[in-house]
Amino acid sequence: MTNFIQTQNAAQSAEQLAQAVAQNLRDVLAKQDHATLAVSGGKSPIAFFQALNQMDLDWARVQITLVDERVVPTNHADSNTALVREYLLQNQAAAAKWLPVIDDNADSGSLQNIAQTLEFALQHYTQPDVLVLGMGGDGHTASIFPQAPQFADAVRADYPQPLLHTTPVTAPHERVSMTLAAIEATPHVYLAIAGAEKLAVYRQAEHAQTQQFPISYVLHSNKVNANVFYHD
Repeated sequence: MTNFIQTQNAAQSAEQLAQAVAQNLRDVLAKQDHATLAVSGGKSPIAFFQALNQMDLDWARVQITLVDERVVPTNHADSNTALVREYLLQNQAAAAKWLPVIDDNADSGSLQNIAQTLEFALQHYTQPDVLVLGMGGDGHTASIFPQAPQFADAVRADYPQPLLHTTPVTAPHERVSMTLAAIEATPHVYLAIAGAEKLAVYRQAEHAQTQQFPISYVLHSNKVNANVFYHD
């Protein structure tokens, strides 16, 4: 089930999404000691990060991690970890606890040991209470890519681990990604998209579940109630 929310522009979308996520985190914190938020990387979420990090909540009890990460050192230009640190773990959100996916001490050589890299991520994994997905122009979400050789495992209902290593044929860098099953286990799921091109892909994915558009597996899951934020 999806709830489609169209906003007027990027700023309004970022603000409304930040307010919704902050309220979810407050609600979780009212019931348990900690709340865990998983976010997506790339340039698209920056405005959302900047809006969220100013929200008033008990950030010291919030844990933040990534939906997916590129297997690169955390000081690499393509690192989502670096992006989150620069734009989200600031202002009030500086008090949040970071749950790493990639070891800060790992270099490009040691990261070639994919099994070891994945094991590090799994050791620090906590099931999110709230997650914010993005979507690529090819319909991928998290790092579940349509042509990745690990696609079948990524969308398996009974995959034994919440994270897996994926190889996106159409994008650079090996990845560590949440599986569909881990996404389905998250109570509060958001998808943020922008622009006519991505809206057209979203509408196709909404029509039917297909490997061509991995986001369709989220949209058609009876375990996910997704709030979709869209602006032109």
